[in-house]
Amino acid sequence: MVGPIELSGKRVLVVGLARTGMATAQFCAARGAVVTATDSRSAGEVGTAVENLRSTGVQLELGGHSATILRGMDLVVPSPGVPADAPLLQQARALNIPVWSEIELAGRFIRGQVIAITGSNGKTTTTSLVEHILRQAGLATVLAGNIGIPLIAQIENTTEQTFTVAELSSFQLELIESFRPNLAVLLNLTPDHLDRHKTFEAYGSAKSRIFENLTAGDYAVLNADDAASAKYAPRAPQLFWFSRKIGVGQGAFVRDGKILFRQDGKDEGILELSEIPLHGAHNLENVLAAVVVARIAGVVPAMIAEAVRSFPGVEHRIEFVAEIQGVCYYNDSKATNVDAALKALEAFPGRILIILGGRDKDSDYTTLRSALREKAILALLIGSAAEKIESQIDGSVAIRRAETLQNAVDLAAQAAHAGDTVLLAPACASFDQFQNYEHRGRAFKELVHQLQRRAELAAKEISKLSGNTEKRNAETFGK
Repeated sequence: MVGPIELSGKRVLVVGLARTGMATAQFCAARGAVVTATDSRSAGEVGTAVENLRSTGVQLELGGHSATILRGMDLVVPSPGVPADAPLLQQARALNIPVWSEIELAGRFIRGQVIAITGSNGKTTTTSLVEHILRQAGLATVLAGNIGIPLIAQIENTTEQTFTVAELSSFQLELIESFRPNLAVLLNLTPDHLDRHKTFEAYGSAKSRIFENLTAGDYAVLNADDAASAKYAPRAPQLFWFSRKIGVGQGAFVRDGKILFRQDGKDEGILELSEIPLHGAHNLENVLAAVVVARIAGVVPAMIAEAVRSFPGVEHRIEFVAEIQGVCYYNDSKATNVDAALKALEAFPGRILIILGGRDKDSDYTTLRSALREKAILALLIGSAAEKIESQIDGSVAIRRAETLQNAVDLAAQAAHAGDTVLLAPACASFDQFQNYEHRGRAFKELVHQLQRRAELAAKEISKLSGNTEKRNAETFGK
């Protein structure tokens, strides 16, 4: 990493005041920077955190920004939700003001080893699993990034002995300059965020920037089964692969129902596939990637196996919620693109009632048709993308327009029979009806738990009625 920069006295503009913007403004202010933060939302929409910023001396321009806001600025740090081509950022570049993502700034201060993980799908599960393995092995770890805790908010928790495991998005990576992890992972690439990146090529280029500054002493890990991401394999760092289909020269692969790790021509057994607690072939890929990272970090095979076996999974990723009258409910709210929804469908044997919809990201839902025809018995459509999804999957599965998540859960409960699976795997962003995918997932779980409570109450009433009937019969025949 490039060494720390001096922020004291520097004029810094933070654009966007969601989680990352708040953390960035506080970080810079704490180091003596003169910070201005701007957001298109009003103070009421931003919330009570505004007062915390004001108390640290941050100047605020809310509900938009003035034409002179860039005057005298030394650095602009936009939140991930702000497009890289936003007019304000273009103006900053025209004035030769550096525009950095939060991870670029954080990278100047972070200590210890940095493991950075990106990809279209599986980022959160792989990041969480890697951190779990390293922590179970007794290493000092920090979990950060797009997983929910901004990297910049974790700087004070890092030391020279720390392994920081960071999930990174294309939005964060497209505005780096010198950010350089010690180990970088690109899991896969499928079309996503095309509403922002416009083309798949631009999206892939943003993701592949994770390798841009690696040197010969660093490591890169890629998926040998995914041609779209494999083509971005860098030349400078040491290269490792993972595959569930073929053997690899260096990395992790599957043979005879077991994960093996190969390095310098030597194979090591890690664990049996039957020991992996996660559903789906995509999660096997996530485990393979985590095995490679953990071995590079020095964790021995037995410890890796033990940690994988004990991994509880991640909230909102094919998360089991409840079984109600023989129907199993799963929350995969993190399936925010079509490929993730496909992987969720493939994780179950069949008879799936799937909840699809939300805010469209310029996605092609026709690729769901085959899997829906094979695996699903009903698609319940919600949100602003419902009309588009219906037009593109029509004829592949029975469809109900539910509009809201609550209606979808109620309709699914009415239609499902014992042995069926109700699956929330929206293939869309959540922002039309929810704050984020976590909010959507929690809402789904609460709706399912409400169903569960109603079913339990009904069962108790039936049992009570049955007991009263038996008592009356006993009294009658006992006379």
